[in-house]
Amino acid sequence: MNTAIVLAIVAVVLVVAVVLFFSARRRQSHALQERFGPEYAHAVREYGDDASAEKELAARAQRVEQLRIRPLASEQSARYVEDWRSTQSRFVDDPEGAISDADTLVAEVMQARGYPMGDFEQQAADISVDHPAVVEQYRAAHAIAGRSASGEATTEDLRQAMVHYRALFDDLIGTHEHTRMEVRR
Repeated sequence: MNTAIVLAIVAVVLVVAVVLFFSARRRQSHALQERFGPEYAHAVREYGDDASAEKELAARAQRVEQLRIRPLASEQSARYVEDWRSTQSRFVDDPEGAISDADTLVAEVMQARGYPMGDFEQQAADISVDHPAVVEQYRAAHAIAGRSASGEATTEDLRQAMVHYRALFDDLIGTHEHTRMEVRR
């Protein structure tokens, strides 16, 4: 074979390899966008670019796959639903206490499901893998709870935090029917 044919074959192989590489990256990006939904955009904002965000999201997914996340037994779920109802009913008389209790209850449910407890950002990252639609609400509720602890949250802020915590709670419990009581001021 002469040199021109060999170079043409090498060039074709390189072009095919580049096309396959970019096609695989595009499929991976699309899969991560589908899996993480709004959390994908949050990660891009946080990490500055798509590649860094995708690397982080893939690492989160891999980390959570190593955890022993499990559904709650029906008895556990029923007990937590009752605890939630009690917490939510306290909101009218003690909004700050109810928010503190909601934060604690959500953490208990997460731990019972197998999510490790510790740093809040790591908890939110872990939750984002299986509950991407509500992780931003979890972050918002946690921020409001922090402002509440320092006396900087309004009653409306606290009501909104309760709604946010409820969204995550419902997702963690696996029901959206049991806790749909409206939070009143």
